[in-house]
Amino acid sequence: MEAQDGAELCFPQLLNASCWKPKRHQSDAVLLYLLFFISALTVVLNLLLHTPTNLLLLSLAVSDFLMGLVVTPLQVYRRISCWYLGNRICSLQGYVSFSIISASIGGMVLISADRYAAICDPLHYSTRVTVSKVKKCVCLCWFCAFIYNIILFREELIKPGQQNSCHGMCLVYIDIIMTVADIALTFVVPFSSIIFLYMRVFLTAVSQARAMRSHVAAVTLHNSGTKRSELKAARTLGVVVAWFLICFLPYYFLTLIPYTLPAVFSLFLLCLSPFLNPVIYALFYPWFRKALRLIFSLQILQPGSCETNVL
Repeated sequence: MEAQDGAELCFPQLLNASCWKPKRHQSDAVLLYLLFFISALTVVLNLLLHTPTNLLLLSLAVSDFLMGLVVTPLQVYRRISCWYLGNRICSLQGYVSFSIISASIGGMVLISADRYAAICDPLHYSTRVTVSKVKKCVCLCWFCAFIYNIILFREELIKPGQQNSCHGMCLVYIDIIMTVADIALTFVVPFSSIIFLYMRVFLTAVSQARAMRSHVAAVTLHNSGTKRSELKAARTLGVVVAWFLICFLPYYFLTLIPYTLPAVFSLFLLCLSPFLNPVIYALFYPWFRKALRLIFSLQILQPGSCETNVL
C-alpha cells in the first residue's frame, strides 16, 4: 500500500498487508464525538419508555435503546480507529446493526398502522387491536428483521472479510442486487406505508373536525378548535415523514452512489434517528412530559415517588 503523509499503520508488524490508521478532518471528529453524546442520551431517553402498557412504543424504545447502546458506538469505532476485533466480529456487528435498524423501521410502521386504526376505525379499534395481537405483531417484526438480515448477510457471514483489502479494515459487502432489494424493502416500502397511513389519518381527522364544526352552534369557538386539530394532525404527519426522510435518505443514497455525500454526515443522521424517536413518538404524551419533570426536578428521589400517578 502507498504511504500516507503523517499516517501510521494499524498493524506495523504486517507492513504492506496492514491498513493505514484513518485520518479525520476536524469537522468529522466533531460529528463523531457528538454521536457518542447522542448515543448516551438515546439510552437515557429510551429507558423512560419501558412500560408494558404501551407495547408498540416499548418495541420502538428497545430498538432505539439498542441503536444507542450497540450500533452507534460500533459505527463510531469503525470511523475513528482501525478494526482490531477480527473479520468475524466485523461481519457480526454489521448483521446485528442492520437487524436493529430494520426492527426500528418496522416499529415505526406498526405505530403508523396503530394510529390509523385508532383514528379511522375507532369503533372497532378495541376489538381488532388487542394486546395479544400487538404482542404477536411486535414479535413477528423482530423475528422478520433478524431472519431477513441473515439472508442479506449470508455471504458475509459465511466468508467474513472477503472484501477487506488489508488488515485493520472492517468492510461489510452486499452485492448490488441485494442492495437494491434492501433499499426497496427497508426504505421505499416502509416510507410509502407511513406516508399513506398518516395521510389517511390526516384526511380522516380533518373530515371529522369539519363534520363537528358543521353541527355545533358555537361556531367561533369550535372553528379555532378545528383549526388547531387540523394543524396538529398536519404537524404530526409532517414531522414523522420529514424526519424519516432526513435520517434515512442520505444513508441509502450513499449506499447506491458512493462518495456523493460525506460518509460521517450520513452516519450522523442515521444514528440521530433513535435519539429523536422518543421525542417524536412519546414526548407528545402528557404522562411522558410529567415523568420527565419528576426526573429532572429530582422528585423521583423523594419517598413514595414510585407510587406517583403520571397518567
